[in-house]
Amino acid sequence: MDLAYTEAEEEFRGRLREWLAGVLPGLPPKPSPDDWPARRAYDTTWQRMLYDAGYAGLHWPQDAGGRGATPTQHLIFLEETERAGAPYVGANFVGLLHAGPTVAAEGTAEQRARWLPPVLRGDEIWCQGFSEPDAGSDLAALRTRAVRDGDDYVVSGQKIWTSHAEVADWCELLVRTDPGAPKHRGISWLAMPMDAPGITVRPLRTPAGSTEFAEVFLDEVRVPVRNRVGAENDGWRVTMVTLSFERGTAFVGEVVACRRTLEALAAEARRTGRWDDPVLRRRLGRLNAEFRALWRLTQWNVSESQRTGGVPGIGGSVFKLRYSGVRQELYEAAAEVLGAEGAFDLDREWALDRLSSLSYTIAAGTSQIQRNIVAERILGLPKGR
Repeated sequence: MDLAYTEAEEEFRGRLREWLAGVLPGLPPKPSPDDWPARRAYDTTWQRMLYDAGYAGLHWPQDAGGRGATPTQHLIFLEETERAGAPYVGANFVGLLHAGPTVAAEGTAEQRARWLPPVLRGDEIWCQGFSEPDAGSDLAALRTRAVRDGDDYVVSGQKIWTSHAEVADWCELLVRTDPGAPKHRGISWLAMPMDAPGITVRPLRTPAGSTEFAEVFLDEVRVPVRNRVGAENDGWRVTMVTLSFERGTAFVGEVVACRRTLEALAAEARRTGRWDDPVLRRRLGRLNAEFRALWRLTQWNVSESQRTGGVPGIGGSVFKLRYSGVRQELYEAAAEVLGAEGAFDLDREWALDRLSSLSYTIAAGTSQIQRNIVAERILGLPKGR
């Protein structure tokens, strides 16, 4: 593992900083969190700016429309854009961070040509149709059925926690194509157009009042067979590729954001006099050490990804497991610094972030699932019965 940046990588960082300094002051104000059409427009406009500047899909292979940058350059990109306060990928995160890389790794030439350029340009938005009411942590227990009918699959079932479904053009969808097979072996990965007849989207409101998730009901939705990524009934393997990206570098920018939040929290504690409490200082110091260690772990995962050809490995589960807990601890500390009134004031960004942090031990694979992966696939422990 090489934790030092090369001269070329530092030159890349400098060019990126210069570009960000030139474009960020000209961005319009962020739209209201409740205005999803405006949020989509804002996020896709930023994505187009990245595309025009050559920064979209930075780490994607060149034959997939990216720049073929190294994972280390991608890490620098995520670090610098977060530090500069640049917009997050937002509504485009499933396409850019999960579905797009999966299609790039597993799709046919025709599929790559059809779906990847619109993702990189910000022309099309994707959502993720994996979880179901009775298949969350045990994702392979999903029951949404896809029955082959000529050149189409006829899909019926229900999905839940479908991010940005109300503004999405496509859905990366897991379906059961062989109900008689063992549950991990009868699944297929489909790209479903969200304007197909038979789709009903019902937004779900979070404790913070936002509606970035939705229930999606599928009533005999016809999806062309050509939209299947990978072989029929090989969807679980393809899904593991998707989840490796989701747990690999998808949270990198958030680690940088948490470190900035921690610095702001320490400054607030000094301003209010809470800094005089030695217990609180030790708590903030330990959090600082935790986030520094997570950053080093990120660098290790990136080095491993670079060595193995660009697909993140199972080390992402170690990162995701610890990051989820530390993020929650950060906002518990924020509540201590801000006091009851400030911690629950939903007009303050920290309060909203605290509510959001509660989902991180569930999202992208629960902490219990991550512990199983670490135990079985890294430590080599026997599977539980």
